[in-house]
Amino acid sequence: MNKSERINDMMLFLNDKNSFNLRDLMDKYHISKSTALRDIEALERIGMPIYAQHGRNGYYGILHNRLLSPIVFNIDEVFALYFSMLTLRAYETTPFHLSVEKLKKKFENCLSAEKIELLRKVEKVFRLASIQHNNECPFLSDILRYAIEEKVCNVTYQKRDAERKYNIQFFDISSAYGQWYATGYNFETKYPQVFRCDRILGIEESNEYSAKLLSEFRRPADELYKAQGAIDFEVEISPKSVDLFYKEHYPSMNLCLENGKYFIRGFFNKSEETFITNYFINYGNHILSVKPQSLKTLIAEKLGSLTKYYSEM
Repeated sequence: MNKSERINDMMLFLNDKNSFNLRDLMDKYHISKSTALRDIEALERIGMPIYAQHGRNGYYGILHNRLLSPIVFNIDEVFALYFSMLTLRAYETTPFHLSVEKLKKKFENCLSAEKIELLRKVEKVFRLASIQHNNECPFLSDILRYAIEEKVCNVTYQKRDAERKYNIQFFDISSAYGQWYATGYNFETKYPQVFRCDRILGIEESNEYSAKLLSEFRRPADELYKAQGAIDFEVEISPKSVDLFYKEHYPSMNLCLENGKYFIRGFFNKSEETFITNYFINYGNHILSVKPQSLKTLIAEKLGSLTKYYSEM
């Protein structure tokens, strides 16, 4: 670790401390007393509010009534943060109240003209793939807030042509292909349920059920999602289609390599037949075997109906 990296790490290390002494820095970073003193001087020069308390039991204190000094990033870290930020443009809604363009401008205000020019050149030749959606999710920030506050919500949801109401405790928010999804515990069915966030019409706190701890939802998929009567499956795929699995798969699935063969193993619950059938159709002729027979029949029937549809179109 070079000096600039060490100074940056020290800011993070000292961030939540009220005081420290030289020995703390010497032991953590394996440096001498003189090097530790020079590092403290470097921290003070870049604005970290450190003061020395002299005496027999002397120490260094940190004032917390001032803004902490900015973290120093190298150019590769700047590029990584900058282009990660730009991927937010693909979303009509984010869980955060921000304007990507304003955030971009603030980001650039912290850089020199030389670095901004370099970013512009990189931006012309470097793209991060994203899929844009115009589906607005007006309650995304509320979902996030209720999830981290461990609160139960009364959710109004558009399902097909009808409005449904659910008592839900959200515990996971994710995105796929530009679309936001929220997973929550349904207190009526006592099983997790996935919601498309743009179809949520309303959300408010509910006192009808006692909320659970978030830690209760950090369990293996077969414990959390597997309902009574679920069907286990094993699908062998060709090596060329492994990347399809990594591009899209779900908590109820795992990829296994055995004797040079690749298998997708998992389960699907009743009422998820359409979902699992459509998922495996995407693999086309890269599927080499399917178990159980009932899943193979579902896939064949779906392909048959598609063939009939296109032949009669």
